[in-house]
Amino acid sequence: MESLKFDLSAGGVRPLNQHLHGPAAELNGQHITVVNPDGAHNIAVGMDAAVKVTIDGHAGYYAAGMNKLADVTIHGSASTGVAENMMSGKVHVKGFASNSAGASAHGGLLIIDGDAGLRCGISLKGGDIVVGGSVGSFSGFMAQAGRMVICGNAGDALGDSLYEAVIYVRGDIKSLGADAQIEPLGDADITALTELLAAAGLQHQPQEFKRVASARSLYHWNADADQTY
Repeated sequence: MESLKFDLSAGGVRPLNQHLHGPAAELNGQHITVVNPDGAHNIAVGMDAAVKVTIDGHAGYYAAGMNKLADVTIHGSASTGVAENMMSGKVHVKGFASNSAGASAHGGLLIIDGDAGLRCGISLKGGDIVVGGSVGSFSGFMAQAGRMVICGNAGDALGDSLYEAVIYVRGDIKSLGADAQIEPLGDADITALTELLAAAGLQHQPQEFKRVASARSLYHWNADADQTY
């Protein structure tokens, strides 16, 4: 595997991203190490190749956004929008994640070892998110497809306006959002949790989780509901 190193203290983010936007055939199999990120924004965004990227430090806004195929590991924490609009591949945050982690992700796997902030998985469209800690309020808001695994607690309005995505929570839920409800775990849920926990390297038992899904009362507008559900 070819290895390259980019020092962001010397050249900034642009040379790194220009390299990562090169022809996929040349990038496939490369291992890129990013040093001295110092919270820079837009690190390793818009990738479309099976490249491995290791970020040694904290990342700023939108790290690994719009990822496709790449395997990204952040040895630190990530600010707003990590792995937003991810299509495929894997992003692993070894620390904590700020607001809107995994927003609008269509595919791929986002792993956060620590806690995540507000709106984790907002408008999720098919990706998988595993959070080793807790998540903030309005996580899973308008999540349309995909799965979220929360090994800690969840803040207010979890799964508000949820569609076909499913959220699994091991800890306490401060409150559920509109149209979200707790349902029994089925065999398919146990299988899904087993696979996702294993992929994240976590040892929790699937039976410890609660399933949160949509009650489907918001699927069609009801003029007689007087804006209450």
